[in-house]
Amino acid sequence: MCGIVGAVAQRNITPVLLEGLKRLEYRGYDSCGVALHIDGGLRRSRSTSRVAELQEQVEQGGLSGFTGIAHTRWATHGVPSSENAHPHFSRERIALVHNGIIENHEELRAELKALGYVFESQTDTEVIAHLVDHLYHGDLFDAVQQAVKRLVGAYAIGVFCRDEPHRVIGARHGSPLIVGVGQGENFLASDAMALAGVTDQIIYLEEGDVVDLQVHRYWITDIKGQPVEREVRTVHAHSGAAELGPYRHYMQKEIFEQPRAIADTLEGVTGIMPELFGDKAHGVFQKVKSVLILACGTSYYAGSTAKYWLESIARIPVNVEIASEYRYRDSVPDPDTLVVTISQSGETADTIAALKHARAQGMEHTLTICNVSTSAMVRECALHYITRAGVEVGVASTKAFTTQLAGLFLLTLALAQAKGRLSDEAEQEHIKAMRHLPAAISAVLALEPQIISWAEQFASKENALFLGRGMHYPIALEGSLKLKEISYIHAEAYPAGELKHGPLALVTSAMPVVTVAPNDALIEKLKSNLQEVRARGGELFVFADADSHIASSEGVHVIRLPEHYGHLSPILHVIPLQLLAYHTALARGTDVDKPRNLAKSVTVE
Repeated sequence: MCGIVGAVAQRNITPVLLEGLKRLEYRGYDSCGVALHIDGGLRRSRSTSRVAELQEQVEQGGLSGFTGIAHTRWATHGVPSSENAHPHFSRERIALVHNGIIENHEELRAELKALGYVFESQTDTEVIAHLVDHLYHGDLFDAVQQAVKRLVGAYAIGVFCRDEPHRVIGARHGSPLIVGVGQGENFLASDAMALAGVTDQIIYLEEGDVVDLQVHRYWITDIKGQPVEREVRTVHAHSGAAELGPYRHYMQKEIFEQPRAIADTLEGVTGIMPELFGDKAHGVFQKVKSVLILACGTSYYAGSTAKYWLESIARIPVNVEIASEYRYRDSVPDPDTLVVTISQSGETADTIAALKHARAQGMEHTLTICNVSTSAMVRECALHYITRAGVEVGVASTKAFTTQLAGLFLLTLALAQAKGRLSDEAEQEHIKAMRHLPAAISAVLALEPQIISWAEQFASKENALFLGRGMHYPIALEGSLKLKEISYIHAEAYPAGELKHGPLALVTSAMPVVTVAPNDALIEKLKSNLQEVRARGGELFVFADADSHIASSEGVHVIRLPEHYGHLSPILHVIPLQLLAYHTALARGTDVDKPRNLAKSVTVE
């Protein structure tokens, strides 16, 4: 969500800024822009289209310079428009880009209007630009330091000034921001991916940091305004990881990368041990009495699936909370709880805030399942397991979700072992099943032609119902989320047993009902629920295991997965739901990788 790139150099940095924006397109955006210091003044170009169009505008305008900032915007305050796109100017002296939300922008706007400032946008960001200008008395670093003290909310900002042509200032609170260290040039970005191929020397700014970038030097002050040293890390953010290759869309590519992603995530796991999650994990796992999972969206559904595993195998009570809700209600803290966060990016603002809230209540045992080893989430948690899905460009998460499930299943086994509830025989059976996952997923992916035929029927629908039971209910939720995210078909998911308590009223021949039907202990109950649908004229689309004895008939369409996979069945059953959503969206002609109104990494509350 939103992307920042900034640079101060001794060369034309326009190509660096634009290429950085292209690498951040996967985060989702609805407008973009670039500003440069040119011939003693500020010049900018903004677009409500893609970065490629912005690049054309820049080339036609002949914009080039040694100092500049660029941005991709995901609208919060104000509609997507050129006027609301970043960078924002103040009095043709200050240029500024911003990720996050300023909660006291109305108060500051009124104050600045009274001082004579004229606002050209509806954004909260323009308030910061005018505030910096108001506080500017010849030293941009000082002006930014003073300005951020007035801001309430979350921000990552990049700023430069007409009167100081070889200087870019950055600051962060609640939104990620990094520094790229070069030779005779320095960079600012919201994501190391933006600087792939430019520099691999990265500094991760901490909460409250303000950084002053100049051509040959940089320095950082902390939240108290004191000079600090931050570690320079070597980060290899390979841009090639985001290449599309032979696939039509990144989502399709990422669906088919799941055998490899699961294999990489489980690479080197030859036995179950708490130390997979950190050196101190064994003592923590023995001590904790319950688990609290905090996550949003798809990651929340991964946590909801893990609840079944943790309570069944590790025999430990689990609560799963939507992170954006958790910190705004009264809860009962327990210091013997393991707080587990789940995030693809590791920068999800709501989840980070919920984690900090849990810690503030005295729950210090923290662990994250995350796809980015250098993320804020990993730095905030005492323990972690890094999934190895690789870069996920499509907004609708696929391989990140299944690798999260793999990591959560390992956590289940490690907790069970630490509690003395995992026998050697069971451990070997689970390891054998996990090693077979890549091959099992490949076999499910081979069902794509059958799923395409279903998608052609779904393309004309406007509503769909998803059903599941037990640990496959969260998989039904994930399937419905995927369909609504990228095809814009309204879809809802329910536990199949809840049909008769209300949702059955929606069932007609126009409402396709997708059912996750593994051959588990609940299969007979599920078959009864399917009969309830057929009795009301509903049309069923059933993903069943090979031996589940659900036959195709009029109004009942069945695709059989090759095998039943026990506890790991949810990882297999979500694959056809991903394919169904993808091919339905393809048939409807939507923007599969960049669905409307959505962003990849949600770094605002």
